Amino acid sequence: MSAVAQAPQLPLLPVGLRVDVDTFRGTRDGVPALVELFAQHSVRASFFMSVGPDNMGRNLWRLLRPAFLAKMLRSKAASLYGWDVLLRGTAWPGPVIGDCLRDCVRLPHDAGHEVGLHAWDHYSWQMHVDRYSQAMQARHIQLGFDKLGNILGCAPQCSATAGWRSNEATLLAKQAFPFAYNSDCRGTAAFRPVVAGQVLIPQIPVTLPTYDELIGRDGVTDANYNARILDRMVPGRLNVYTIHAEVEGIALRERFAELLDLARERNICFQPLGDLDLGALPQYTLTRGELPGREGWLAVQGDAAAV
Repeated sequence: MSAVAQAPQLPLLPVGLRVDVDTFRGTRDGVPALVELFAQHSVRASFFMSVGPDNMGRNLWRLLRPAFLAKMLRSKAASLYGWDVLLRGTAWPGPVIGDCLRDCVRLPHDAGHEVGLHAWDHYSWQMHVDRYSQAMQARHIQLGFDKLGNILGCAPQCSATAGWRSNEATLLAKQAFPFAYNSDCRGTAAFRPVVAGQVLIPQIPVTLPTYDELIGRDGVTDANYNARILDRMVPGRLNVYTIHAEVEGIALRERFAELLDLARERNICFQPLGDLDLGALPQYTLTRGELPGREGWLAVQGDAAAV
């Protein structure tokens, strides 16, 4: 009797997996859940932590903007994030995450994941960074760097700005810190940004859309989301995917577990951004742009730079 033919195994496809942790609730509930889930699936990722005051509830005034309101309704934000997140820091000052939840902030580091700085005050950075001087940006980065380093017992080696909001002043401010790379923008390939003729710390941009950017658009539903996003992870290019502790770690945890199973079937290997094989890095500018499904501006990879 002839042996049953086995389907050829797909080539290994490395995908950078980035976990953004924006809020108190995401740190307290989402981070431990994701660390446990990753252990079950033998996955390592990059966790970017917010460690200062959680004032995310102040985003509620943005409901006056039609684009933001449409996104909140399309992604069913109240059920995704919870009302405690949506109201945090409105009637009273938000709690300092790094002081209240030190063990949760440290948990990914102790579990062998890469841990970097996301923000000191996520809300303040995302809403006001375009009006901050370079010195003010450096102050925010320093506060977060010091707090996270104190919790981890070592200096953070990477960073990723809140909401992909950064500018040339951000890049210059980060030169004073020992970051091996930053992930401050959206783009298509890793690169070294150039500002005023100076070649700066490498950028590893996010190349794939997030859940809230895709859901409810172009026929994407909860039933087909996993297949749709995995279809976008293709060989021959940089693949970097962002999840949120508040979403995939809490409300969509079971669905994200299914995504990890499906990814294994496709021989997709999730790994920290710092473990990606980037090769020689070209030089590009950083500019401002917009993306479908996301409200407002964000930093994007620009044109090839002439140095």
